[in-house]
Amino acid sequence: MNATEANYDWVEVEFYAVPRLRAGVAACRVPAGALADVLRAVLAQCPGLAPLLPDGQPGPHVLVSLDGQRFLHDPGEPIPPGARLLVLSADVGG
Repeated sequence: MNATEANYDWVEVEFYAVPRLRAGVAACRVPAGALADVLRAVLAQCPGLAPLLPDGQPGPHVLVSLDGQRFLHDPGEPIPPGARLLVLSADVGG
């Protein structure tokens, strides 16, 4: 961890399926905060996700899960430091 990273509390964001293809990476690390702020920080690192995360919110074809336990919908929901967000395709049919 470098000096810049030491100044933040981080969230690990993992991408699966189409979001991973668009992001071009399997995961990234961004500062903790409200869900919308976290997703905007993700967009700053992975601009290819813009169609899937308009205005820092999950689009209709994306699900965001907190620690694989529950899906998030409220853009103001706080994402605590050390949390893991999973960004998944919302596939039809399952």
